[in-house]
Amino acid sequence: MMRRSDFCFDLPSELIAQRPSRTRGESRLLAVHGPTGETRDLAFADLPRLLRPPDVLVFNDTRVMRARLFGRKRSGGRVEILIERLEAADLAIAHLRASKSPEAGTRILLEGEEHLDVLSREGDLFRLRSRGSSFTELMERHGHMPLPHYIERSDDAADLERYQTVYARREGAVAAPTAGLHFDTAMLVHLAQEGIAFAYITLHVGAGTFQPVRADELDEHVMHAEWLEVDEAVCRRIAETRSAGGRVVAVGTTSVRGLETAGANGGLQPFCGDTRLFIRPGYRFRVVDAMLTNFHLPESTLLMLVAAFAGHEQVMSAYRHAVIDRYRFFSYGDAMFLTRRD
Repeated sequence: MMRRSDFCFDLPSELIAQRPSRTRGESRLLAVHGPTGETRDLAFADLPRLLRPPDVLVFNDTRVMRARLFGRKRSGGRVEILIERLEAADLAIAHLRASKSPEAGTRILLEGEEHLDVLSREGDLFRLRSRGSSFTELMERHGHMPLPHYIERSDDAADLERYQTVYARREGAVAAPTAGLHFDTAMLVHLAQEGIAFAYITLHVGAGTFQPVRADELDEHVMHAEWLEVDEAVCRRIAETRSAGGRVVAVGTTSVRGLETAGANGGLQPFCGDTRLFIRPGYRFRVVDAMLTNFHLPESTLLMLVAAFAGHEQVMSAYRHAVIDRYRFFSYGDAMFLTRRD
């Protein structure tokens, strides 16, 4: 049985990318052959060399909300609000950071006359109601892009565009599906001209994607829930790819989790609802053949997923190589392309 400590690695802080590359697609790409662990140092521009018709790329088309708000209590204490998901126009589930956790009935004042009321607490999350404006309107007026905690700066105007994929369509995420940040329109056009097919699922990435695994034994970890939709068009496209001898290539761990959730009963079927699928070594993949992803936090569920896909030894060896070769890590960092170990 694997433990959390099996996914620890040393990462110099200067390798954590604080800003994106100058333009999309400039990043490096580390290719990892799952069956052998062989690695190749490439550029993201080399991605078309790793694909072949009739492969299908499966993207997550979620759109990041301007989900971070700042307010204050009536006492003057500051409150940082991170919207996790919207339940109605005026009702949201959120993470709150304050010197003292707000209790039910607390009013959080925003700019102007707008405010939020704390209705209840549910574990690490709080249920909030907006007064006077919808949460969508509040985020549009006062919201900030919810950059991850390891980016040690405030968001700026550039993040409005760069912390969003070019194909983002359905708003609801509080973190970007970062493997997709490397694609620009020119790369998508080129891949289509080369005969690579595209399909789109939606998984609204939650803040739980950055939460550490606290249990030493992986079987004791409780996975956070994220909303997912895999529609009939995706299932049909993948069936066509399979019948033609192509591979299913997931862009990002969210696409992997989405497809594997929809394929959990043996055959890929439409799915709409929450997923709590926790993929770690020992998991048997049913849908995905190859994946594109960024480098992930030590001891994170995302690293565990990648290790399950391409092999624990292979992935940890590739990470050590990436550190030595000075790859850029995490959301605004470089990419990996991995084939399935089995």
